[in-house]
Amino acid sequence: MLATHEVLNQSTPLVDVNLLRINRPLRDALVALAPQLDTARLDALGAEAGSTAMQAHARLANVHGPVLHTHDRFGHRADEVEFHPSYHALLGSALAHGLHGTPWAAGPGGHIERAAAFMLFTEAEPSVLCPVSMTYAVAPALRANAALHAAFGAKLADRRYDARDVPAADKPAITMGMGMTEKQGGSDVRANTTRAEPDGEDAWGRRFAITGHKWFMSAPMCDAFLVLAQSAGGLSCFFLPRWRPDGTRNAWQIQRLKHKLGNQANASSEVEFQRASAWLVGEEGRGVPQILAMGALTRLDCALGTAGLMRQALSLALHHCVQRQAFGKPLIAQPLMKNVLADLALESEAATALALRLAAAVDRSEHAGNGHEAVMRRLLTPVAKFWICKRGSAFAQEAMECLGGNGYVEAGGEGVMARIYREMPLNSIWEGAGNIMALDLLRALRGADVAPVLEAELGAARGREPGFDRAAARVLAAIDAGTAEADARTLAREVALVLQAALLQRQAPAAVFSAFVRSRLDGAADAFGLLPSGTDFDTLIDRALPVEH
Repeated sequence: MLATHEVLNQSTPLVDVNLLRINRPLRDALVALAPQLDTARLDALGAEAGSTAMQAHARLANVHGPVLHTHDRFGHRADEVEFHPSYHALLGSALAHGLHGTPWAAGPGGHIERAAAFMLFTEAEPSVLCPVSMTYAVAPALRANAALHAAFGAKLADRRYDARDVPAADKPAITMGMGMTEKQGGSDVRANTTRAEPDGEDAWGRRFAITGHKWFMSAPMCDAFLVLAQSAGGLSCFFLPRWRPDGTRNAWQIQRLKHKLGNQANASSEVEFQRASAWLVGEEGRGVPQILAMGALTRLDCALGTAGLMRQALSLALHHCVQRQAFGKPLIAQPLMKNVLADLALESEAATALALRLAAAVDRSEHAGNGHEAVMRRLLTPVAKFWICKRGSAFAQEAMECLGGNGYVEAGGEGVMARIYREMPLNSIWEGAGNIMALDLLRALRGADVAPVLEAELGAARGREPGFDRAAARVLAAIDAGTAEADARTLAREVALVLQAALLQRQAPAAVFSAFVRSRLDGAADAFGLLPSGTDFDTLIDRALPVEH
């Protein structure tokens, strides 16, 4: 066949890069929040996550999604989900790098290191991290049943992934999921109808028979789950394994897998329990406080994951615009495109800073019993989850636009930008959508300690930009005066922005802080690329370029 044209002016794939070394904002945030942290393990993960091999696994795991087998070929009930081998390769890598329960057995800094690793891994493939995130959140909750914690606690931190569907006792490492949502209730878990009936007592404590359903139960091939069910004492939390201690399959069935917009490599399912064996975790009737504690940790991962996806989308946009020529010069040199890219870089750096600050609050409150950090953890969890995740979808759309039609194309799974765009809404919905986060913020503000702690957090940035001083005063006044429920989203946005600005003042060049204040606090831009012409675009872009700095 005769060639009709020569392929010119197309960008190359962004492959075989060390995702940590090309991410200066993340490294600067780590220096500010954990200056003693040894980043050698993060460096190794950065190289692996940015490799061609990892990108191939991500593509294959998404293109060849999970398949449910309700029965075996002889007609026996199986309830197994089959994954492509690349899914197992990715999940094995996530456990090998300690993204699941390992921080709970680590010393100070463990949660911060894990948070940075979670962001780096998300750039490679986010959807396999669902069971990883749930395992991280469940690990401390299992302490409420000493026998179960003794039997399985170490397995939640073990780095040796085992893909077999066998009893948890026979595996070195296990993953755990959560089953909370029902058809009629959604976020209102008190409306749950699944019931738990006493069924004796054994080495694991009080055993119950669970009957009912869960409308969303992600990662159904996890080795065990914490589920909510109504017992005589009220809504309670139970440990429900795939296999009973006697080696028989537990009495629950996967009805179907959800057909989702994104998150294609992960299996999300609907299940029914038919007197499934489960063991009480914690006090009977205290299921809601337990699930709130677990939800706070998965909400941290929603913020971290969205920040990671932002960074990858930005890297792809910058990589393309450096190479693509239009009207006689590279896209990145075009004034309007430079404005858009600088604005995206600003948003990405602010998201990274806020998500990692929340991780630092988790770490410090766990290890030092620090009162300031405990308040920041309570405040930041709904704020970071709300604002970072809300910004994610708009961010992905703008980054996709930088690639034009090429960004919109799936290309058999090689269109990473399209995959990011489909993935972005999930973190905003999962573990409580925007209204739930705004309500949680109002609950967090009921303590009289919040305003002074926030004022102390913002103090170092005062006196440097008038716009920041005005915004900080406005937020503190709103907290002191009280906020109506209808205004809770507005307050969540304002708290997030002043905290992001304060963090950028601490760990980024002055030009970054100034640009953020003038574009986010002095005004409220409704689209990216509206930075004023006097902005130091070059500094913002140079910090974000996906090259080793």
